[in-house]
Amino acid sequence: MDNNFNNLSLVQLILKWKWHIIIITVAAAICGAVFSSSTFITPLYKSEAVAYPANINPYSDESETEQMLQIINSQSIMDSIIEKYDLWTDYKIDRNYKFAKTYMINEYQSKIKISKTPYEAVSITVSDKDPFVACNIAKDILNFYDQKVQDIHKKKNKEVVEMYAYQLKQKQAGIDSLMQQLSNLSTQYGVLDYPGQSREVTRGYLSGSAKASELKDNMAQYGPQTIDLAAKIEAEATSYTEIKADYEQELRFLNSDFTYSNIVTEPFPSDKKAYPVRWVVVALCGLGAFLISVLAIFIIENRKRFVEGK
Repeated sequence: MDNNFNNLSLVQLILKWKWHIIIITVAAAICGAVFSSSTFITPLYKSEAVAYPANINPYSDESETEQMLQIINSQSIMDSIIEKYDLWTDYKIDRNYKFAKTYMINEYQSKIKISKTPYEAVSITVSDKDPFVACNIAKDILNFYDQKVQDIHKKKNKEVVEMYAYQLKQKQAGIDSLMQQLSNLSTQYGVLDYPGQSREVTRGYLSGSAKASELKDNMAQYGPQTIDLAAKIEAEATSYTEIKADYEQELRFLNSDFTYSNIVTEPFPSDKKAYPVRWVVVALCGLGAFLISVLAIFIIENRKRFVEGK
């Protein structure tokens, strides 16, 4: 067979059968153009959004971008998109089919691509037969992402706010108890401001005042306790102020509506289909037909030579 191939070069073979090859190649290209039309293949339009994460803190060793990817790819966001746009109907999948969920996930992931860009942003590329649906899905994925992160943060903020509120309540109860003890000492024994009263009591005691003498005895007995209570009240008040500042900050976070993505590329309805690329289909059909026809002719020619030689 090698000798036969050497005797009849490939170029000569192609020239000999050139009209057959041309007709087959052109026919295949025409078929490719026809069968890649919207009559046979539903055209898909593509819409892309690119966003950076914002106002989030990463968990463990993951980056903010990786956390954003995890949340966007979550089942809850996928289910929200599927239900809002009725992708069961759009993708022509029967909900009652035994493996409907599996088919839906595969179709969803083939039409909606979510990936990290080289610059640590997140790219969301959506393909759909309706360019406006593709654009809106890309937007809503980011909207659902914002809502999901907000729900997570608000849940945690609520827990922290409740913890601080409990601490403030306990601190206030402690301060009230100390204030009551100090009030009792003041009411029963007249001991109120130990440093200020000491000077006045000393002057009264030296002048021979019986009341000053009684107050001096009370201050000697209950003065240290008064000083201790005043110091504790001051320390508890300082601690209460610090906790309240943290409480108010967490309360602001709880009552605020943040967004958690910075969109750098807004999605828009495409005016040109992304699939199928007809010139690629036509070129591949033509090239495939050319190669197959040459191979077939080569086999036919060599079979003839082999029979004739025999």
